[in-house]
Amino acid sequence: MMYMSRVRVATDRLDRAKLLSVLSGEAYGNHQLLWRLFSDESDRSFLFRQEMEQDQLSAGENPRGLPLFYVLSEPEPVPVPGLLEVHSKPFSPVLATGDVLVFRLRANPTVSRKTATGRSVRHDVLMDAKTECKREGLDDPEAIRKRMDEAAIQWLEKRSERSGFALESVPQLGGYRQHINKRNNKNIQFSSIDYEGVLRVTDEQRFQETLFRGLGRSKAFGCGMLMVRRR
Repeated sequence: MMYMSRVRVATDRLDRAKLLSVLSGEAYGNHQLLWRLFSDESDRSFLFRQEMEQDQLSAGENPRGLPLFYVLSEPEPVPVPGLLEVHSKPFSPVLATGDVLVFRLRANPTVSRKTATGRSVRHDVLMDAKTECKREGLDDPEAIRKRMDEAAIQWLEKRSERSGFALESVPQLGGYRQHINKRNNKNIQFSSIDYEGVLRVTDEQRFQETLFRGLGRSKAFGCGMLMVRRR
């Protein structure tokens, strides 16, 4: 059994520093905040996606200028009074091969490249494509942006084959962002980009596993949660 939850932040128990961290979308801080919902768990067992209340809630729900989180988890999250408000429901989608679904995904697309020493290093797919353009002497901004978008789409297409789905059309891209977070005096760097489009389920079991485990890297920082609905 999995649970899909909508989590709102109550500001009663947030000091100024924590509130600023939440408002800035600082990924590691938000991960730590949401972990408060699973105080009995020693390992991360949830995926999450951050949105803004005004984009997700109706006027009757009194949206504020604060983030809202969607959380997919195996254990049911427990609200933290004065800090995190939770509305949860069981998540057990009935899927079949051939189903066509609208999807949204915030992902951290990466590619592994070998250095001169033979060591493999992971790179942001979009920045890797931009670097390749520079190597080729390509300096037209529009052409570079097109190459970067193509690289992001190819990354998703490649992973879809082993994740139980196929893209029905070219997805829309947006929200590209490079994140730098500090943890134990070290910088954690990753990028994220939002995909929106239509997919077709090609293997119901693999696709369900993808929904539950997420897609790509940086899942602890708000990436990888595939959100779907029927058209």
